[in-house]
Amino acid sequence: MQQVDLILTNAHVLTMDESLAQFNPGAVAIRGDSIVAVDTATAISENYVAREIIDCHGNILMPGLVNVHTHVPMTLLRGLADDLRLDVWLLGYMMPVEREFVSPEFVQLGTLLGCAEMIRSGITCFADMYYFEEDVAIATAQAGLRAVLAESVLKFPTPDAQFYEDSLAATREFIQRWKNHPLIVPAVAPHAPYTCTPEILLACRDLALEYDVPLHIHISETASEVEAMRAEQGMPVVPYVKKLNLFEAKVIAAHCVHIDEGEMRTLKHSNVGVAHNPSSNLKLSSGVAPVKRMIELGLNVGIGTDGVASNNDHDMFEEIRLTTFLAKGTSGDPTTLPAVTTLLMATRMGANAIHVGDITGSLTPGKRADLILIQIGSLHNMPRFYRDPNGIYAQLVYAAKSTDVTDVMVNGQWLMRNQQLLTLNEAELMIQGQAVAHKIDQFLAIREQSVLSKLVAIGGAMEEESYEIQAKVSINNPESVFKALHNPAIEIIRHRHYRQYDTYFSFSDPSQGYIRYREDHFIDERGNTTNTRNRLTHIGPAREAELPQKVLLSRSRFLAPATHTARFYREYFKPAAEFEIEKERFRYLVRFHKTEFFINVDHVTKPDLGYFLEIKSRTWSRQDARNKSQLAVELIQLLGESSQQATTHDYLDMIQNDFD
Repeated sequence: MQQVDLILTNAHVLTMDESLAQFNPGAVAIRGDSIVAVDTATAISENYVAREIIDCHGNILMPGLVNVHTHVPMTLLRGLADDLRLDVWLLGYMMPVEREFVSPEFVQLGTLLGCAEMIRSGITCFADMYYFEEDVAIATAQAGLRAVLAESVLKFPTPDAQFYEDSLAATREFIQRWKNHPLIVPAVAPHAPYTCTPEILLACRDLALEYDVPLHIHISETASEVEAMRAEQGMPVVPYVKKLNLFEAKVIAAHCVHIDEGEMRTLKHSNVGVAHNPSSNLKLSSGVAPVKRMIELGLNVGIGTDGVASNNDHDMFEEIRLTTFLAKGTSGDPTTLPAVTTLLMATRMGANAIHVGDITGSLTPGKRADLILIQIGSLHNMPRFYRDPNGIYAQLVYAAKSTDVTDVMVNGQWLMRNQQLLTLNEAELMIQGQAVAHKIDQFLAIREQSVLSKLVAIGGAMEEESYEIQAKVSINNPESVFKALHNPAIEIIRHRHYRQYDTYFSFSDPSQGYIRYREDHFIDERGNTTNTRNRLTHIGPAREAELPQKVLLSRSRFLAPATHTARFYREYFKPAAEFEIEKERFRYLVRFHKTEFFINVDHVTKPDLGYFLEIKSRTWSRQDARNKSQLAVELIQLLGESSQQATTHDYLDMIQNDFD
């Protein structure tokens, strides 16, 4: 008789091993952190003696579930900004809040909350990608869960690093400190190809190879991501990443929603694990990953919850059921992804996908004792049928719920017994979490009141000028102005030709000013477009009265690069109304009486307002503005136009007056 520490007996044992062996009644013998034997209850009792024997009363004993992709500290952001597109959700809300609040303390609290929820859902192992990942590791080890934890690296500043080199250095130190931990597998996470430069991707690959750790990355999550990669690199995401030899590392590819069969074969040949996130992808309208074909081709595809901010829970039972339903519904084949396959994705196949299949994912002698007990005698599980041995898999996938999980063990240690958490004080964690939510509510409530604050929140905004003087005159013959520009009193510094497409967003509160989304097309001498530029401008309300001669002292402005579509800004800023203006602009930077002015000759075509001469100059003081306003009037007259025809209205004012 062999001595072990623990025998779990009288259970319906689902090993989820290569042969899908079941034992009913069965038993599992455990010594230390590992499984020693799995067999019938009789065979185990005949060959093993234990210090402790637990009667499982016929309940299901199976491997713990593996959550292959999440951002666990974002548990603190649950329900923060729902029913938005992915770009608006991520760039307009998640990232600004993260920049403001994410800290080591925030990360540890969010991780502990998330671990409590995952334990209750029967999750024993998860793969994470976030910031301050060492603090995620500290909290995860405290909770007692197993995890592959990857430090995020991006090309722009993050809550824990000003530059990507800092992220890489921190990741290296994190890996060195945690490499041989019994629960934590440290890893590196270049966030996505579109948020990382090739240099960053290569550096992350080299780091993963140097220490033989996984590399966790988002791949082809949205159609727009793939389209942008095609436009920029001439190929989809997977070939681009392959070209950089990223797949030499042990890659965990999250999402993979928009990939074709050739890309799937590339992933298969490179032993890339795929993380399927059904709830998150549906909620953010990212699409449905072709899981059926991936499985047919032999990829290791696991199931992930993604972050709670984009899914709203860590309930793996929901994800398992949805995975099967989506595959059946999109394929039109009810036999697609049978329950046993989906449960494999959530256990052994998922462990393989995140490159820890050698130690967890099945009840196999030699693997770690990561297991759960599920009580299926509740009303929603009744009645039970025993004719088909595969019926138990269907029972778990289609009927069981996370609340049926009663006991959870990781690495031979109990984390939950009889639905009571043993390593975490969830009541205290909930109080602390709500206190953080209150602070975030206050931050967003203040920000939502200011259009300018919302602009600054998405990054890149800078003040262009405090004020500018502006004089505008309606003209009949632009050619006479062009000719007059050659007057010796006017020195032309440079000249450009644009076609400009402006969308103005206005708000019910006039004090908020306007947001202008501008697309500039640069036109050459032959009339061809040579380049485009998109910019976002916040135009504040006018703060000064009109200057003499109908020269306007215009409003403060903030500029930001417009890296997203007009649709993004429309959904983010939620304007009360919007107006479109299209014009042909000939722009001259000139020097007149030792003072620089911009001279614009505009043909406003939408709406059809005709031709205008516009004189502008930046100014920083009232006296300077008055001096320049007088020079602007002289310049108008020198160009052959009458200042008496000047208007203090800009184009938007003209449109709004017509609209009113």
